[in-house]
Amino acid sequence: MHDIRAIRENPAAFDAALARRGAEPMSSSILELDAERRAKIQAAEAAQADQKKAAKEVGAAKASGNEAEFERLRALVGEKKAEVADMQNEAKALDQKLNDTLMGIPNLPFEDTPEGADEDDNVEVHRWGTPGEYAFAPKEHFELEGVKPGMDFETAAKLSGSRFVVLSGAVARIHRALAQFMLNTHIDENGLTETWTPVLVKPEMMFGTGQLPKFGEDSYETTNGWWLVPTAEVTLTNTVNGETVDEATLPRRMVAHTQCFRSEAGSAGRDTSGMLRQHQFEKVEMVSITKPEDSRAELDRMTECAQGILERLGLAYRTVVLCTGDMGFGAQRTHDIEVWLPGQNTYREISSVSVCGDFQARRMNARFKPSEGGKPEFVHTLNGSGLAVGRCLIAVLENGQQEDGSVVLPEVLHPYLGGKTTLAADGSLV
Repeated sequence: MHDIRAIRENPAAFDAALARRGAEPMSSSILELDAERRAKIQAAEAAQADQKKAAKEVGAAKASGNEAEFERLRALVGEKKAEVADMQNEAKALDQKLNDTLMGIPNLPFEDTPEGADEDDNVEVHRWGTPGEYAFAPKEHFELEGVKPGMDFETAAKLSGSRFVVLSGAVARIHRALAQFMLNTHIDENGLTETWTPVLVKPEMMFGTGQLPKFGEDSYETTNGWWLVPTAEVTLTNTVNGETVDEATLPRRMVAHTQCFRSEAGSAGRDTSGMLRQHQFEKVEMVSITKPEDSRAELDRMTECAQGILERLGLAYRTVVLCTGDMGFGAQRTHDIEVWLPGQNTYREISSVSVCGDFQARRMNARFKPSEGGKPEFVHTLNGSGLAVGRCLIAVLENGQQEDGSVVLPEVLHPYLGGKTTLAADGSLV
């Protein structure tokens, strides 16, 4: 959410930043609405002052025995009271309209966020590892002989419909091992605090991180008003919702492994094969709450945390900075990490790390109290996948595939698999 004072002070800069996102100028209509709201508030305050003045005069008229004046003033007080109530209601409606307008405007990009229209304008900034070479045509994950016994889409479709999967046996164990490996690495080496959170949240929490009101169709709402989280970003970030925390407690660096739920609205026909794009999936999510001056450096630190997981797994990847036209609603700058998938012969997103500045904090009213005193300030928030577990499973299976359909597994996973090193062609761990 945007600061109306900043728009008042520099409307041209606000419009210029929106233009970089491909949006039309909005400062004029916003400031016109703001001026109307402020004028209505001032008129209500003036009418209330007149009401109070008339109320005092009523008492004086009564005391003097001037019955006619008493009745006139009493009627005037009633009129002013109704007038004040109407004006306050109108001001409240205008305030809500302004708030709703500001809620629907995307965050403003950093100056160093590349400008562009879509994913073709994203900028690669880092690459690690070399895609493997195979003496055979590499297959996609769901085509591998060793994977087929443990990856069941037909049963999932019977249970729930399309874009679901049932994992079992060795494949389920590898999936779980990946999540454990990610968590342990982030906790023991990257200094994040493990956090377990609900997957059902109040709508206010979805508003806080920007999923509502604009993107409700992308998530699932229950019949009693709860929402299923599309990512643990929602719960982890909202731990400071409505709070004023001490500066000494920042930065707060959290990590959670949760189920995530997305409707995949607008993705009809895309990635329908395999488990690349699912309605229900698992993710290890990182969230940081920082002071304003620390958030840009924290973006780079979080990006390195996510990259480190892939490096430990020996998976080739590249990191791109999303352009203004491809960046998410709440982000100022986003680093997408894309892992190499030999079965598709391309890089695919496995992590997205974003800095949001005070955009979410304003929606949540989340602040910190400076240690040296002074007025509380809004915190800055960041979020990023560390990593998407299902997509990481896909990458491990495809990159480790052998010609007979077996999969050689990354060494770092061996301790989590009881010392087993390979997913055999018959679907067992050996």
